[in-house]
Amino acid sequence: MPVAVVTDSTGYLPAGLAEQHRIHVVPLRVVWGERTGLDIVDVGPAEVRAALADSNVLVGTSRPAPAEFAARYRELLDGGADEIVSVHLSRRLSGTWEAARIAAEEVGSGRVRVVDSRSTGMGLGFAVLAASRVALAGGEGAEVEAAAADVAARSRVFFCVDSLEHLRRGGRIGAAAAWLGSALAIKPVLHVSDGLIEPLEKVRTAARAATRMVELAARECGTGPAELAVHHLGAVARAEELAGRLAERLPAAGPCVVSEVGAVLGAHAGPGLLGVVVVPGVSGVPADRAGRTSPRPV
Repeated sequence: MPVAVVTDSTGYLPAGLAEQHRIHVVPLRVVWGERTGLDIVDVGPAEVRAALADSNVLVGTSRPAPAEFAARYRELLDGGADEIVSVHLSRRLSGTWEAARIAAEEVGSGRVRVVDSRSTGMGLGFAVLAASRVALAGGEGAEVEAAAADVAARSRVFFCVDSLEHLRRGGRIGAAAAWLGSALAIKPVLHVSDGLIEPLEKVRTAARAATRMVELAARECGTGPAELAVHHLGAVARAEELAGRLAERLPAAGPCVVSEVGAVLGAHAGPGLLGVVVVPGVSGVPADRAGRTSPRPV
């Protein structure tokens, strides 16, 4: 590949998908209690669920250091890549994009293009997969960058949480802070808008929240093709049911990727997270690579 594709761990691609697409992942860091580890590598969904269930354990996250990105970039360039396209979660949610930008300048910004997906989860993941498809086909750096930016601009992320408390603790709650006083009586539906987590509407039950996310995805897609993903944390049955409903409602969409989020998103959203990612106008990940049959943790 003349262009190498790099991302961070918050895309939460199903197991094996990054390797199949030759995507290089630089993980964020997670701190829980007195332990520190790498997202996905050292701490996964089970560990973060256990940590969040213990009121005596604080869970925090941090971006990779610029030196970590610089080391990976140099490794890829020394290994034969002509250029690198590095695609990351929203700069308005994390300092990860900034760390990648600093590293790109250090190794020579003319050879490293850094893309802000303005999203996270498979909103980021689908953009990275689009970049990889163009890179694997022999595309140049500008073409790979454009593919990632195009899909990122079209992606829509909707999700609900059992409680706004974890988002509040992590400073990611934004305008949804106004809902805190009534949080016990509602199930908030949120979305990622312009790179930020924003409130969308309030519903009374988890079932209604799931129904609204299906309706919102259908509104975005119409009857055309789309890429779909469902994320969850500790809600396997609900995620599978939601994926089935999306498949019925959106028959023109590609296979629905089902993925349990890891420590970074899990720490900020909390157990019970359920989300939908949709990219209208894209045909979808090939069925044999989509991880559709089971919600495999990554």
